[in-house]
Amino acid sequence: MSRIEKGVFIGLDWGTSSLRGWLFDAEGHVLVARTNGHGILHLPEGGFPAALKQITDGWPAVPILACGMVGSLNGWRQVPYLDCPVSMEAFDSALDRAPDISIVPGLRLTEKLPDVMRGEETQIIGALARRSDLADASLIILPGTHCKWARISKNRVVSFRTFMTGELFSLLMHHSILGRGSTIPSEHDEEAFRLGVRTSREGETGLSAHLFSARSLMLAGRIKPEGVRDYLSGLLLGDEVRCGLALLGDQTDDKAVLLGESQLCRRYAKAFEILGYPVPELLGNTADTGLFHLARAAKLIESDTE
Repeated sequence: MSRIEKGVFIGLDWGTSSLRGWLFDAEGHVLVARTNGHGILHLPEGGFPAALKQITDGWPAVPILACGMVGSLNGWRQVPYLDCPVSMEAFDSALDRAPDISIVPGLRLTEKLPDVMRGEETQIIGALARRSDLADASLIILPGTHCKWARISKNRVVSFRTFMTGELFSLLMHHSILGRGSTIPSEHDEEAFRLGVRTSREGETGLSAHLFSARSLMLAGRIKPEGVRDYLSGLLLGDEVRCGLALLGDQTDDKAVLLGESQLCRRYAKAFEILGYPVPELLGNTADTGLFHLARAAKLIESDTE
């Protein structure tokens, strides 16, 4: 039997701009991993079915489970959110099942200031599957365009908050005066990044009162034009870390972890360190583990292949 023929399950992380797929064997090992740019806003001719056919080309006809924006209003099928607090076990019966592809529901926070997530809930499930010690009490941080901070208690997601740090950074650099005169750095400017993080905690003023310093410091010659990007990154990350801990980090004995792309997670970890907070552990991307765990718990994978 070939490596491909051993596949019993396909997991997809289907976001706005990209699509990632994994073919798993019965033990949950990834046999093949693929990535392309067919996110829900960049579909090929033929739409969702065509994108699915391309990402799974040559793979066996096995159950498929997808998470992310594929279940949103603009996705393949709109899948209702689960309301927080929600236990990990609630997902087993809440999957949107169909013969072609099943979809994981996102999470919704129904408070005075509501919030939503799609895709990150599967990474959280994967993190708890890999590290059961996080289930009792932990803080899970998922950096990205829209960074999520999630509070875990007794194997439930009890609360979370979204920070638009990544999108805000892009907007400020490309569509505001802060990026004018700056140059693309050839390498990371550690000194500028550290200065940005430290500046984020100065005084009683908010982020908007600090932002223009990215330009004024460059004009004053205190940071180089190529250091503006790292300074602004440090300023935004420092502000997010301080606010995130103030909102969700109220239990000092909780474990904190960072999930996602390693380079970005390391930058967040550095911001924690500069601000004097305990540095979270980096767990990498756990979406693949979460998808397989959900498929097995929901019995999408036949018992005789488990």
